[in-house]
Amino acid sequence: MADTQSKIEDKSNPGVDDELAGSEAPLLEHLTELRKRLIRSAIAVVALMMVCFIFAGQIFDILLNPYRSIYPNPGDMELIYTAPQEFFFTQLNLSLFGAVFLGFPYVATQIYGFVAPGLYKHERKALIPYLVATPVFFLLGASMVYFVVLPLALGFFAGMQTDEIKLLARVSEYLGLATTLILAFGICFQLPVVLTLLAQIDLVNVEMLRKGRRYAIVGILALAALVSPPDPISQIGLAMPMYALYELAILSVRYVQKRREAALAAQDAELSGSSSD
Repeated sequence: MADTQSKIEDKSNPGVDDELAGSEAPLLEHLTELRKRLIRSAIAVVALMMVCFIFAGQIFDILLNPYRSIYPNPGDMELIYTAPQEFFFTQLNLSLFGAVFLGFPYVATQIYGFVAPGLYKHERKALIPYLVATPVFFLLGASMVYFVVLPLALGFFAGMQTDEIKLLARVSEYLGLATTLILAFGICFQLPVVLTLLAQIDLVNVEMLRKGRRYAIVGILALAALVSPPDPISQIGLAMPMYALYELAILSVRYVQKRREAALAAQDAELSGSSSD
């Protein structure tokens, strides 16, 4: 009875024109839909992994460019593997990394397709910009690793060489370092997207973020030490952009807040005008 009454009240309110497309679907139907989308995502990742395995050599060659940049003579660069199966499994790991990297937009689309029926129309429209911003910020983080942080970190490590001690990197360890940094920066660069989305649903605000700056700095430094390799170049290279993104998130949250306040003011003015009539 209460649900029926709330639906009648929503229909009687002219400002409410949103509809839930599938909120009343049975639980079994939701689970079936979730299984379908997970299977589609898994098939896409496996298919992309097969394609990436064919081009694993070319992908690895691209990832080697930051390593080449620390050698004045590229012919001096040397990579080794110390077990017969090591390079094969390195190529498999590289294929999985490439498949996840390339398949992320499709997986995100499947997630959105599962969640969207339970959202109101205005919530679905509000979520689309975040779906676009997520891969963009991930690519920004990956680009920063590729062009700035990884060459600096490798230069720092190579600078420790002496006449008796030379750097001979293993292919698996170099790939682990490169992919770890790329994923860490790509995920951490989602900070403004996450905070703005939380502001959209009124879980954070500008005042909260401003007061939490000192705690954010401590958390950023701890996270940078946790997810990046144990060298100062990588940790500082992750911590500084993350703090800049935190400040960017404050500006984005302020914009969301102002827009919400303007919408509420316009709604109050409209209600006042209708009541006076």
